[in-house]
Amino acid sequence: MFEVSKDEIRYRPRPFPLPTRRAWNGRDHSYLLAPLIFLCVIALWAGLVEWRAYPPFILPSPALVWQKFLSMAAGSLWLHVGVTLVEIVLGLLIGLSAAFALGYLLGKHRSLERIAAPYIVASQSIPVVAIAPLIVIWMGSGLASKVAVTALITFFPTLVATIVGVRSVDSDLHDLMRSLRATRSQMFWKLELPSALPMILGGLKLSATLAVVGAVVGEFMGATAGLGYLINLGRGVLDTPMIFVAIFMLVLIAQALYLAVVLLEARLLHWQR
Repeated sequence: MFEVSKDEIRYRPRPFPLPTRRAWNGRDHSYLLAPLIFLCVIALWAGLVEWRAYPPFILPSPALVWQKFLSMAAGSLWLHVGVTLVEIVLGLLIGLSAAFALGYLLGKHRSLERIAAPYIVASQSIPVVAIAPLIVIWMGSGLASKVAVTALITFFPTLVATIVGVRSVDSDLHDLMRSLRATRSQMFWKLELPSALPMILGGLKLSATLAVVGAVVGEFMGATAGLGYLINLGRGVLDTPMIFVAIFMLVLIAQALYLAVVLLEARLLHWQR
């Protein structure tokens, strides 16, 4: 028989404690609300269809929409998703690049802003839906017109956010950088851009979601592929489940873009924490 000393008993490692109810109640469970609300909406949707006995071309059931998604996923759905994604990404790149460059210039020079502001506001007072047909007439019904509409609709939020962000830089910090003989490039990368990033990323969140709207509006005016094209096609043949599938895919794209900006914000603004 082996004997165990008192020291071995005293320093014997304790087993890992099981989670208690108090520990469970002390945690943040807000992340569970989103899927719970989604399930409740699906249940209410299915109950409404069952209660009112709507025909599929008026309001299809969730099960019918899911079956339609599976059949389209085995076909050309991902081709249409890819076309819309290309339009969104290219429109974002062009619109955000122009907005950031012009916003930085107007933020640094108030006299230029006073000259350009009336024209910028006038351009944004015209709904994109109203000028989208003109863009299709001028640029054709190909990729260029969809990218142009997407760039236009994403331009203004980032422009305003960039102007506000550049002007929010503390003037004392500017004086400090000048006293240290910082170059214009160092002033931009070390002071102006980090200080303006919170505002710029806030505008980018709005532009990322509006890019989905711009791509769909461009496809409504004339397209042979894309999720907007599927919505138009489903409306023409009264295929409501197809419309629901296209809408849900647009929602997923918008959510993915917004999440990408949130992750970028957490990466670039980690110094704030």
